[in-house]
Amino acid sequence: MQAELLYEGKAKRVYQAQGKPGHIVLEYKNDVTAFNGDKKAILTGKGRLNNDIAAHIFEFLNEKGVQTHFIEKLSGIEQLVHQTEIIPLEVVVRNVAAGSITRRLGIETDTSFNPALVELFYKDDGLGDPLVNDEHALFLIDITRSELREIKTKALEVNRQLSKLFESINLKVVDCKLEFGRLANGYVVLSDEISPDTCRLWDITTNENLDKDVFRQGTGDLLEVYQKLLNRLKART
Repeated sequence: MQAELLYEGKAKRVYQAQGKPGHIVLEYKNDVTAFNGDKKAILTGKGRLNNDIAAHIFEFLNEKGVQTHFIEKLSGIEQLVHQTEIIPLEVVVRNVAAGSITRRLGIETDTSFNPALVELFYKDDGLGDPLVNDEHALFLIDITRSELREIKTKALEVNRQLSKLFESINLKVVDCKLEFGRLANGYVVLSDEISPDTCRLWDITTNENLDKDVFRQGTGDLLEVYQKLLNRLKART
């Protein structure tokens, strides 16, 4: 019997894991989108690359004590994860100014933030995932104030650990977009994916982009860039 498809998004399909209550399977697609889906393409091999990269990152975070939904990589494009109730917030941690914040606030690209900035975006495609503050989030979403504080604290810890990981392969985390979900027991854990689709990663020496900005800006071959990033992660281990 084919596994039940629960949801299909821009980058992944989500299936019920057969015979494993409380678990789901994420299947990484070859689709790549930017600008809220206005720019899109299908690149054969992208799903495999994102799955491999995300698995490396999640395994590192789990080893460092960051609780995530990730369990194991099942195949070239599939991961087994704990099923969570996704909290509809995108939590963006910014170490360096790039992308939308430079346009919104007139901050020069490559300006460093110390300490890192945390921004919240309400996950709603119809509204374009708008920037919100804490009070907006508490009004719009079924979330408590203590959960919101917890999510921000965990997001900063994820950013700290990611910065360590990528510094070891001569990359800096410019920013990262994180999502969190509740396990069946209500515990909040890091969910969704962490990959060059969801992080800006710049070479420390050259400032070369090793992330989806090469697709957004048309400055490089996304598959080649993602493979280069994966090679660096593999060489580290």
